[in-house]
Amino acid sequence: MTNADKQYVRDRANHCCEYCRLSQLVASYVRFQIEHIRAKQHHGTDELDNLALACPRCNRFKGTNLTAIDPETQEITQIFHPRQHVWSDHFALIGIEIIGLTSIGRCTVELLHMNDEERLRVREAMLE
Repeated sequence: MTNADKQYVRDRANHCCEYCRLSQLVASYVRFQIEHIRAKQHHGTDELDNLALACPRCNRFKGTNLTAIDPETQEITQIFHPRQHVWSDHFALIGIEIIGLTSIGRCTVELLHMNDEERLRVREAMLE
């Protein structure tokens, strides 16, 4: 992956995590990561359509996962794919919590721990 590709991914995401929407500007204390939506171990590539900008927490919790269990239906469900899905179709920000609106949203919120205490504190500070 070239430096130009990395910069393109950052610019395309407007320097925000494509999963939890945290801004790199707000979280300047950590460098956001270019992640493979489909991990290389699952035959993912370095093509731009397979790359997303992720904060370190989302990237760590996502790992190589492509699916998760929907907490409402208990069914195996595809997680949010930033190149195939529209964020607002699957998530809503209500106050400082990210709410999953669909099966994809719910399982992604849970898998990525989008509403753990630390993230809620960061979102609350952003609002102040």
